[in-house]
Amino acid sequence: MRFPKRGTTANSFGTGAVCFLMTGLSNCRRLLWGSLWVLLGNAALAAEPGSRAFNFENDIIPILSRFGCNASGCHAKAEGQNGFKLSVFGFDPMADYLALTQEARGRRVLAPVPEQSLLLTKVSGGVPHGGGVRIDRHSEFYQTLRDWVAAGVPFGSATDPQVVGVAVEPHEQSLTPRQQQPLRVVATYSDGRKVDVTRLAKFQSNNEGLATVDEAGLVTAGETPGDVAVMAAFMGQVDVFRALVPRPETIANYPTLTEFNFIDGHVDRKLKKLNILPSGPATDADFLRRVTLDIIGALPTAEETRAFLADDRGDKRGLLVDQLLQRPEYSEFWALKWADLLRVDRQALGHRRAFEYYQFLKNRLGSNTRYDQFCREIVAARGPLSEQPGGNFYKVVTAPGAMASTLSQVFLGVRIECAQCHHHPFDRWSQHDYLGMQGYFMQVGFKPTPLGEALVSNPAGKVTHPRTGEVVFTHALGMAAPTGDPPGDRRRQLGQWLTSAENPWFARNLVNRMWAHFLGRGLVEPVDDVRTTNPPSNPELLDALARSFTDSGFDVQQLIRTICASRVYQTSATPNATNQRDDQNYSRALLKRPSAEVLFDAVCQVTGVEEKFAGTPAGYRAVQLWDSQVPHYFLKLFGRPTRVTACECERSVEPSVAQVLHVLNSPEIQDKLSHEGGRVAGLVQRISDDGLLVDEFFLTFLNRYPSEDERTRATNFLHDHAADRRQAAEDLAWSLLNTVEFVFNH
Repeated sequence: MRFPKRGTTANSFGTGAVCFLMTGLSNCRRLLWGSLWVLLGNAALAAEPGSRAFNFENDIIPILSRFGCNASGCHAKAEGQNGFKLSVFGFDPMADYLALTQEARGRRVLAPVPEQSLLLTKVSGGVPHGGGVRIDRHSEFYQTLRDWVAAGVPFGSATDPQVVGVAVEPHEQSLTPRQQQPLRVVATYSDGRKVDVTRLAKFQSNNEGLATVDEAGLVTAGETPGDVAVMAAFMGQVDVFRALVPRPETIANYPTLTEFNFIDGHVDRKLKKLNILPSGPATDADFLRRVTLDIIGALPTAEETRAFLADDRGDKRGLLVDQLLQRPEYSEFWALKWADLLRVDRQALGHRRAFEYYQFLKNRLGSNTRYDQFCREIVAARGPLSEQPGGNFYKVVTAPGAMASTLSQVFLGVRIECAQCHHHPFDRWSQHDYLGMQGYFMQVGFKPTPLGEALVSNPAGKVTHPRTGEVVFTHALGMAAPTGDPPGDRRRQLGQWLTSAENPWFARNLVNRMWAHFLGRGLVEPVDDVRTTNPPSNPELLDALARSFTDSGFDVQQLIRTICASRVYQTSATPNATNQRDDQNYSRALLKRPSAEVLFDAVCQVTGVEEKFAGTPAGYRAVQLWDSQVPHYFLKLFGRPTRVTACECERSVEPSVAQVLHVLNSPEIQDKLSHEGGRVAGLVQRISDDGLLVDEFFLTFLNRYPSEDERTRATNFLHDHAADRRQAAEDLAWSLLNTVEFVFNH
């Protein structure tokens, strides 16, 4: 038989016989069995009389997606499953069509006896199937598959209507606890038709603690107040249903709350809708400890605590923030955070370059360089790396595609790596979007110079679509694809777009990351997963913060002042009767586990015993370790990242039993508590009064004075063990070190 020419669409050999789309002679063997089948006679594939017109992409792929057949854990694995491979979420319809119709000696689809097709017998349990029974024989889905096979497995025409959008109904709703709400999903096709596709849509809640959704789209609200987004996805299109779940107990006379700045109004309006009252203000002691840990990654000393608590100035909290922003620890702490995101890696860069990269971050952050300039110095760096150390980004992330996905995640908060291979299942991004961003980095190159290696702009290469072979021209996310690549330095153009008003993600990404750091949870969570199906918990607040940040000239320290000046940030961590279950809406301060480096430095500070890290001078703090490969058990145990990705999730701050046992029992910490030259020994020798000694311990470890009950109990303990007062003092210090109040920032 003759094969159709490259690029032709499916047509027929006589009545009902199908000739499959060809992409060249490399497919000849793959099509051999189907071709022989066609040669045996048209009767083999004759469509049943009166059969409907099918389109494989519109009618069959949605069923495969609905039942998880083309999920990455099933037949869409890289190697397929049991000899049968599908594309992820059906992103390559033709490949899936050929796999179904032309492989396995044609047994997957048998038009003369459709019920005996492996496609149907496997999913319905007629023959053993590793995935079990997926589709009931009496369901409409089974009938559609059966009718498609009986119709001669048509692929459809390129002119058939395509899905161009979906809408979920209702779009938003207020629900009471345990209330249920069915969702309806309507797809819009390119010919204007609107079709109810609810039974074929996939649903997912972004917070199952607030609401769950079943396969049929039935949403069930939970007991916890808050708001939740439920994604509805169909054929690469998504929409979101949002539910507000207020407390069932209304507050008759909701009080008028004092607003310190614009942040408070946005949070208060949301809390009022939820029937939640915020907690009261944090004490001066709590605020001092909280803001010092948050801004410089260190505890206040006993002397600093005593002075702040004695200060009676009304603006002392704002003055404290200003002082902390000027301390050298500020740049060291924030350089560590950015070194994680930008992957300062000695193994990839070498010792000298990695240190220069870190110093660049520390210097820019310490001098409060405008954030837009800071980003451009990295993205558009050009010249000797010794003079442009921000360019080391391109020595750590070396492939253009990885550059595109890393930059998008770090500076936009958008994850596009899924779109490298297929349309993002939960967002708008396609392979074209991914490849369009990749184009910005096709000019990246390096050459040796007398000053060392230099970052240069090479002649640009073309980016081609791996499946279709078409050239994809360079364009930014969310922008229409152009008809050609832009002339000039593409990375410089990217840097200009990155910080322009046309970019809706730049400012929002940074303020969301900063908000998450100071408040314990991002307005979008995770902070680097901004997408339509993961909306912000308070979009008005996110927009207001982004506007304020932009209007300030991208002043990071001013953003910190704004957040710390809000009543919301200065709220107590002690819950009230209305907000005990709220951890989403900032009605109270959340407990935050400090990073591994900050917590270990705190242990060293309160015990008065420095740590000697391998390869560093004496006196180095853990926060100053620019090299994440310096071996240290405590830092590893408490979640220090290895910087292999740009994801915030690589740094773990989740508590574990091993961490608790280490603080309780490790010789490392016991030695610091009992050290001859340590703080405990020094205080015991210097302070003979037990009451004053107890005060000093509380000021040192917890940054507050003890309550009367705590002072009485601790003093009695020291008095009862006066024969070995130092041992008793070490026991007291050990007990304070193991409190939640010490281990967490509150």
